[in-house]
Amino acid sequence: MKSVVVIASLLLTGASAAFAHGGEDHGAPPPAVSQTIFPRAIAASDEFEMVAVLDGKKLVIYLDRFASNEPVIGAKVDVEGGGLKGAAAESSPGVYGLDAAALAAAKHPLTIAIESGDSADLLSATLDTSAPPAEVTHAHGWSEWAIWFGAASLGLVAGLLWLIRRKKQSKGVK
Repeated sequence: MKSVVVIASLLLTGASAAFAHGGEDHGAPPPAVSQTIFPRAIAASDEFEMVAVLDGKKLVIYLDRFASNEPVIGAKVDVEGGGLKGAAAESSPGVYGLDAAALAAAKHPLTIAIESGDSADLLSATLDTSAPPAEVTHAHGWSEWAIWFGAASLGLVAGLLWLIRRKKQSKGVK
């Protein structure tokens, strides 16, 4: 009799755990991000590291030394690609800007030529200005619940059949 109680409690425990899944929170959705993330491109070489950010209609280039991470001051920075061609002007130490009104929403390969003192380098990067993909929401439908209910029912029937078989075997042995 004790085994029947143990098995029944295990079956009931297992059936309730069948509805638990992945730790998903189905409460209120998280608040929207309040900060806009601008499209950016990153490139690095042995001498320089560069991050190009499209801020509105202006391409802002942050240029640092690769080894020391210090800003590159007074460099000549030429940008070409994606409908852009021209020299970027230094607005603050290590920050260069270029008008980018010609950029359309697409992936733009950029070539950035850098000359600073006795160092010169050519960096290439891809600036993706296309729209971000739409967020897909996960909805629970009736089919998902039907699968869980079917699995729980199948487990319950299997457990009952096992108990009946065991009971018949124990009667036949005595």
